[in-house]
Amino acid sequence: MNIEAADGFRARVAKHAALADPARLRIVDLLTLGDFSPTELQAGLGMPSNLLSHHLRTLEEAGLATRHRSEADRRRSYIRLAPGALEGLVPGAEHEARRVLFVCTRNSARSQLAVALWRQVSEIPSTSAGTHPADRIAAGAIDVARRHGVALADLPPRRLDEVADDEDFVVTVCDNAHEEIPKVGGIHWSIPDPLRLNTEDAFEGAFADIARRIGDLAPRLHAA
Repeated sequence: MNIEAADGFRARVAKHAALADPARLRIVDLLTLGDFSPTELQAGLGMPSNLLSHHLRTLEEAGLATRHRSEADRRRSYIRLAPGALEGLVPGAEHEARRVLFVCTRNSARSQLAVALWRQVSEIPSTSAGTHPADRIAAGAIDVARRHGVALADLPPRRLDEVADDEDFVVTVCDNAHEEIPKVGGIHWSIPDPLRLNTEDAFEGAFADIARRIGDLAPRLHAA
């Protein structure tokens, strides 16, 4: 861990420690809505002034809150959420990748959808493959992609050993593929196979699950 990453990690630890107290978490919840004077916070929380001062000092030291003087009554101050206060609460970019390889068994639905969704949010190259590829992309995958305005890659299902590279960041999107292939550098998403039910709802569910996970993963990867 380099110095910059270590400093960022310690800052995140401090913020989580500050928010571990229910009262401080409630204060931050309120500050996401607007600015409050200590008196207003005290009245809203029913908290003694000395205890509120302790909580506010802790939030300020953790970089979660700041205070400034009122332009009307200089004796009065307001507490506000610090700029970017909540950004450090989620992990930052921690992995590098030359290419993201999405893998499922048939390479006909989940992995194809994952590539299409990934290309909407990341410039890191991506592709997909299957451990036992089908003859064609599933009609349900084509339909759900079309409903959401997502363009599937113009590639038929392909075998994993024809596509994989040692430097790929591998994301298995089905349990069968994850449990079949050797352990490789990457992660696993346990997404139910929409083809088991082969209904519109099943494909919509898989699409939503993949989209959410990709939205969480993309900020965590940076190009190698």
